[in-house]
Amino acid sequence: MSTEDLEKYETEMELQLYREYKDIVRQFSYVVETERRFYLANSVDLQVRDAGGEVFFELKLSDAWVWDMYRPARFVKNVRVVTFKDVNVEELDKPDLELPDNPRLP
Repeated sequence: MSTEDLEKYETEMELQLYREYKDIVRQFSYVVETERRFYLANSVDLQVRDAGGEVFFELKLSDAWVWDMYRPARFVKNVRVVTFKDVNVEELDKPDLELPDNPRLP
């Protein structure tokens, strides 16, 4: 496989992942970014740990989707991540689940 073929394959896989992400993002409550991966999850437990003066993060996710084009099973029940780098956790807005201000009643 040439370098050009490999780049084309990776581009196609990234596009496929993006399409999958767009289809499923509304099923999750949180977006989580670590230095290595991007996750969607419905439950997030983030703990700051200290081991002899060295601070790290322990992250536990449940009902998660992992952004990784080399991973055949992206939906996972539980994920545990330990990292010394930054972790970003954002709660997703779900406007389609909000009630309108003036609902019409029959």
